[in-house]
Amino acid sequence: MGYVWIALGLIAGLVLLIFVFVVGQFFNLYIQALLSNARVSLLELIGMRLRKVDLRTIVYSRIRAKKAGLDIPTNQLESHYLAGGRVPHVISALIAARGARINLEWNTATAIDLAGRDILEAVQTSVNPKVIDCPGSTSPRPTIDAVAKNGIQLKAKARVTVRTNIARLVGGATEETIVARVGQGIVSTIGSAVDHKHVLENPDEISKKVMASGLDAGTAFEILSIDIADIDVGENIGAKLDLDQARTNKEMAQAEAEKRRALAVAAEQEFKAEQQKNRAMVVLAEAEIPKAISESFRKGNMGIMDYYRMRNLQADTTMRGAIAGVEPSQPGT
Repeated sequence: MGYVWIALGLIAGLVLLIFVFVVGQFFNLYIQALLSNARVSLLELIGMRLRKVDLRTIVYSRIRAKKAGLDIPTNQLESHYLAGGRVPHVISALIAARGARINLEWNTATAIDLAGRDILEAVQTSVNPKVIDCPGSTSPRPTIDAVAKNGIQLKAKARVTVRTNIARLVGGATEETIVARVGQGIVSTIGSAVDHKHVLENPDEISKKVMASGLDAGTAFEILSIDIADIDVGENIGAKLDLDQARTNKEMAQAEAEKRRALAVAAEQEFKAEQQKNRAMVVLAEAEIPKAISESFRKGNMGIMDYYRMRNLQADTTMRGAIAGVEPSQPGT
C-alpha cells in the first residue's frame, strides 16, 4: 500500500505541476486584467491560446478600452482579430472618437477596418481636417490647364481642405475622386470665362462655382473649402490652333493643286500618244499611195503623162511650202 500512495502522490504532484505551469502562462495577464477592472477569465485565456489568438493583443486592447470608458467584450475583440482586423488600431480609433465626441460604434469601426480603410486616420482627419493638393504629387501634370473663350491658356493650382465623413467611409470614393472632380470643376469654370483677364482678377469665383457643384457627393469626405493657390498665364492656344488650321488648309490646297497638275500632265501625255497614233495611221495611209499608182498603171487607169503632171504638181507644192517656211509631208513613191 505504501507504494500505491507514493505513486498517487507522484501523479498528483505531476498534475499540480502541469496545472501551475499552464496557469502560470496566463496568470500575469489575468491579474493585469483583473486589477484594471477589465476581467478576462482563465477559461477565455486558455480558449484563445487554443485558437492561436495573440493573448496580449486582446487583453491589452480590452484594458485600454475599459480605461477609456468603453466596455467591449472579449469575444468581440477575439472575433475581429480572427477576421483579420487590426484590434489595437480600432481601439485607438474608438478612444479618439470618444475624446472628440464623435459617434462611432464598434460594429461601424470594425466594418471600416475590415474594408481596408484606416479607421484611426479617418477619425483624426475628422477632428483635424487635412489639405489635399490639386493636382496631386503623383499627377502627370504639375498644374490644371484650362483655356478661356478668348483662347488664352491658364495654369492653376488648388488646395482642397477636407474632413472625413465617417458615415460614408465604407463605399465612399477616395481622395483621387476629390482631386479629379475639383480639377474638372476648375477646367469647366475657366473654360466658361469670356476673357482670361477676368479669371486672373477674380480667382475666388472659381472656388465659389466649384464649391457650389457639390463635388463631395458619394465620397468619404466633406469639402470645407477650395482655395486657388496659384494661377499663371500659359500659351495662346486659340492662335496656335488657328495657325495649325491655316497650315492644314494650305497643305490641302497644295495637294489639290498638285492633283490637278498631275491630271493635266497625264492628259497631255495621252494627247501626245494619240497624236503619235494618228501620225502612224497617216504614214500607213501614205504607204498605200505608191501601191495604188502601180495598180493604176497596170490597169491602164493612169498614163505616164498623168504621173508626170502629178509629180510636177508635187514639186510646185514643195517649192511654195519652202518659200512659205512650211515643210509639207511628202507622200511615198
